[in-house]
Formats: sequence, C-alpha cells, structure tokens
Amino acid sequence: MRQLLLIVGLLALAMGLLWIGQGTGMIHWPQSSFMINEIQWAGYGAVVAALGLILIWQSKR
Repeated sequence: MRQLLLIVGLLALAMGLLWIGQGTGMIHWPQSSFMINEIQWAGYGAVVAALGLILIWQSKR
C-alpha cells in the first residue's frame, strides 16, 4: 500500500507541476494545449501538487 501511495503521489506531483507550468505560460508543451496561459490551470495544478505531496508524506509514515 505504501508503494502505491508513493507512486500515485509522485504522479500527482508531476502532473500538478506540469499544469502550473502550462497555466502560467512557462511550459509550452504540447504546443496545441488549451491550458497554456490559462491561470485557472495553475490553481488546479497547485491543488493536485499539494495532494501529491500529502500522498507522498502519507506513504513515508
């Protein structure tokens, strides 16, 4: 169970960071993404990244 929490947490953290980068316009990958320069996606990414950090922390307890 701990490994599953760690894997899901790492994936959520990576996805959240990608969304933050796209939402703020720092990451332009893929070129045709509807999320680029849309600030609400940076907010969604922050929530997902925080959830990922919580899952990682729980996997270490």
